[in-house]
Amino acid sequence: MIEPTTATARPQAPAAVFDWLDEAAELRARAGLTRILRSRPAEDPVLDLASNDYLGLTRHPAVTQAAAEAARRWGGGATGSRLVTGTTVLHTELEVELADFCGVEAALVFSSGYAANLAVLTALTDPDTVIVSDAYNHASLIDGCRLARARVWRAPHADPAAVAEALAERAEPRALVVSDSVFSVDGNAAPLGALSDAAARGGAALLVDDAHGLGVLGPGGRGALAAAGLAGRPDTVATATLSKSLGSQGGVVLGPRRVIRHLVESARTFIFDTGLAPAAVGAALGALRLLRAEPERAERAREVARTLAARLTEAGLRASDPDAAVVSVLAPGPEQAVAWAADCRTAGLAVGCFRPPSVPDGLSRLRLTARADLTERQIAEAVAVLARTAPQG
Repeated sequence: MIEPTTATARPQAPAAVFDWLDEAAELRARAGLTRILRSRPAEDPVLDLASNDYLGLTRHPAVTQAAAEAARRWGGGATGSRLVTGTTVLHTELEVELADFCGVEAALVFSSGYAANLAVLTALTDPDTVIVSDAYNHASLIDGCRLARARVWRAPHADPAAVAEALAERAEPRALVVSDSVFSVDGNAAPLGALSDAAARGGAALLVDDAHGLGVLGPGGRGALAAAGLAGRPDTVATATLSKSLGSQGGVVLGPRRVIRHLVESARTFIFDTGLAPAAVGAALGALRLLRAEPERAERAREVARTLAARLTEAGLRASDPDAAVVSVLAPGPEQAVAWAADCRTAGLAVGCFRPPSVPDGLSRLRLTARADLTERQIAEAVAVLARTAPQG
């Protein structure tokens, strides 16, 4: 008689097949990495420094009215993928105006910034491509690299010299350099000028995720590429989200017309995904037009960030020096960061909390959003709460 082995043993009973999930949850809890969904009410009295509403446009009457009008005219959903029934006249208007605003040939709107990044990284690369990706890039860029059929080289953070070296040593005929414009945790900006030079010398294209730059950096909020003098370059592509400065939802790819054409014909997250809902398109278009009319909102967001960082530093906290509208404050560890964020909320202040795996071990922190509509009183209140609730040691 053959004794059962691991390979021949019968499968587990149905009730036990997910027992490993409980074990994984316990390990996360011990490490202070439990995550909880929290529903917020429509009218939340808490001062919000956790969202990405950099320009304070999410609830602006012009934006919500544009969303409502779009929903009434076009319906609650796009009804299908962009190539079937999911492209309305409103989608086309938004793409034309985004391209014009950002100084590029063309734009393509996606259901999310995440989908936009997956599209570019998978459609513009193949096994004959090497992707040189910054070590601190956003998860959507990392996942796009994983899905791509290209070789991926993880570059040291913000190191154009290392990028140039990797390009010089590559064997592949094609290359793509990938970086956030503003890194979402610390709020520091990438050295885009130097990265562009390295990419050009190495015969590579440059992909920049401008999620945290659009609406904040550049003249009138036109983005990091405009700020660096790179907008409209034939070797450069940008992605962005409509859910931050533009107060809506969705994503966009901005770049040469032939790149956009290629994405329409080959990007799976465009071809097989339902189009962005008309209400979101309308809200983004309303916010974009408002930003054109009030370009000072971009500078105000940067000013608020600088003020927050300076006052937090004066209060003895370790705050980052912001390049855009994100300010981070270091915490002693993941458990202390979670407790600090909870204490802030109890005191009436909502802040972001980042810990592994969102950030490297030893770099847990709180993340603050510097909104353009914050008042002097609100800034002072936020600093006071953070200083009063800060963990000791």
